[in-house]
Amino acid sequence: MLTEEQKKELDKDIQAIVDERVQKQVEERLSKEIVKRFSPEIKVVKDAGDQPFESLGQQLKAVMNFAVSHGRINDPRLKAPTGLEEGIPAEGGFLVQTDFATTLLEKTFATSDIVSRVTRIPISANSNSIKIPAVADSNRADGSRSGGILAYWAAEGGTKTPSYPRFAQIALELKKLIGLTYCTDELLQDVSALGAWIGGAFADEFDFKIADAIVNGDGAGKPLGILNSPCLVTVTAETGQGASTIVAENIIKMWASRFGPRSANYVWLINQNIEPQLYTMALAVGTGGVPVYMPAGGISGAMYGTLFGRPVIPCEQAASLGTAGDIILADLSQYVMIDKGGTQSASSIHVLFTTDETAFRFVYRCDGQPMWSTYLTPYKGTTSYQSPFVVLNGTRT
Repeated sequence: MLTEEQKKELDKDIQAIVDERVQKQVEERLSKEIVKRFSPEIKVVKDAGDQPFESLGQQLKAVMNFAVSHGRINDPRLKAPTGLEEGIPAEGGFLVQTDFATTLLEKTFATSDIVSRVTRIPISANSNSIKIPAVADSNRADGSRSGGILAYWAAEGGTKTPSYPRFAQIALELKKLIGLTYCTDELLQDVSALGAWIGGAFADEFDFKIADAIVNGDGAGKPLGILNSPCLVTVTAETGQGASTIVAENIIKMWASRFGPRSANYVWLINQNIEPQLYTMALAVGTGGVPVYMPAGGISGAMYGTLFGRPVIPCEQAASLGTAGDIILADLSQYVMIDKGGTQSASSIHVLFTTDETAFRFVYRCDGQPMWSTYLTPYKGTTSYQSPFVVLNGTRT
């Protein structure tokens, strides 16, 4: 039991502790109130140039206003391209806002039957070209695969044979694809309609031109296309099959000339005018026959018709019936394409000023070519070659 004297001493200690804590809380609260009442209010205000455009149409209208006023009306959100010393077009213009540029290009790369299937490599803002290591592989014989890698069986303690792989490089340098479109003054007043119209038209036109370069490009100021590639294999037509025809034996030989390990990647690119040849194509079996071509829909329910189980895609870039390239067997993953940064836009009111129209120019920089520098001689059998790209010879009699 505590004595009265001890109780008084304990109460005094407890009260001192309580007073100390209360004093501390009061001081902390008072300090916060002083800071809150007497410190200047700090607000973070973004520069007008940091605010994004709400739509592509809004940005295009700002570009038009800049052109009309000869630069006097300059929206701070417009960004001029950098790195002119690296070869970016010197005729001026503005970079399309990143999210709009991405959307435009995504439409091209996502919806295209051809462009969506190639291997795409973005390159850095400080570069205009790239060299991609590639294997110098033209023969599947021992000691030649993968550029010269040699694997072999050996007895315990046997002598090891060295291998000396050879490597090649694919050099790609950016080319300019320029799109030009005209807008009426009425369309320019509706930024929503302007953005929607240009977005769709731009994607469709660039899809067409990029796909055409992938198939037909000669490599001069544009990508190198499949039909001009040194790795292209051309299958001879059948004797007496007739001009402007495609027969089952052509399809079989083309399929046999693919690089087999990648069979799941192949598609057939055709000109639409060869479809009647496909619908009537059959292999003779006894006194009857079996179809070679499986049309789209129907029993299969597939989006595309098929040959040997692979999609048949009609495209405008394929040659007309009877010409080499009217039917192409392609593994498009073996076509590499590079591009850089966003899309550049510029405007001119001087082109068609008499008809109240404004011209918009878009510039997209890219390049591409097949990854293979030549076709392959197969491991077994030397009477035919193999390639990711195969066509039928145009000489048919």
